Amino acid sequence: MEDGYLMIKVIYEDNHLLVVEKPINMPTQEDDSKDPDLLNELKKYIKEKYNKPGNVYLGLVHRLDRPVGGVMVFAKTSKAASRLSDQVRTHKLDKRYYAVIEGKLEEGILKDKLLKDTKTNNTIVSDLGKESILSFKNITYKDGLSLVDIHLETGRSHQIRVQFSSRNHPLYGDQRYNKNAKVGEQIALFAYYLSFEHPVTKEKMEFKLDKPNKYPWNIFE
Repeated sequence: MEDGYLMIKVIYEDNHLLVVEKPINMPTQEDDSKDPDLLNELKKYIKEKYNKPGNVYLGLVHRLDRPVGGVMVFAKTSKAASRLSDQVRTHKLDKRYYAVIEGKLEEGILKDKLLKDTKTNNTIVSDLGKESILSFKNITYKDGLSLVDIHLETGRSHQIRVQFSSRNHPLYGDQRYNKNAKVGEQIALFAYYLSFEHPVTKEKMEFKLDKPNKYPWNIFE
């Protein structure tokens, strides 16, 4: 689908689901910037494609930070939204990410308590926070950077970014949590894999995308 300069790739669609590749730097849903957001653009797409009158229902099941691109699933019915949300809560919706981090970490499990600071909108490590867990493994290392594969077990705000930054291995180009990031650099975090149980057929659904083909991703070819 195309809307002006915006391109949103539809990966899969049926009567219950819409799976797309979220463009980088597009909000998942409307925010203070009032820039075009993914949820409303997809509602427009459905309205036009199926010539639907009135408001279009599209359930937001999970989110990606504005600068992060990758695979996302939306629910086209309230029943599908409820069932997919249950899978999010019970960690049956499997999310995996590629990230480029500074330095070298081989593999491991990161556990922290993370708290959203409502004043700054930043996430911090705090005993008052919620338990946050991810596992990762290093795919390759080059030029002081590591390409890592991340399995997210909990979906806290900015979780991946904060957990690596707090260990002095921030994500490349992360303007918020990496003091070395230069103006204009793009955060190297990409949601490449998503799997879940279809909310109606119960079939296992799997979707996988290739990592972006630009710096710093392309140094790991």
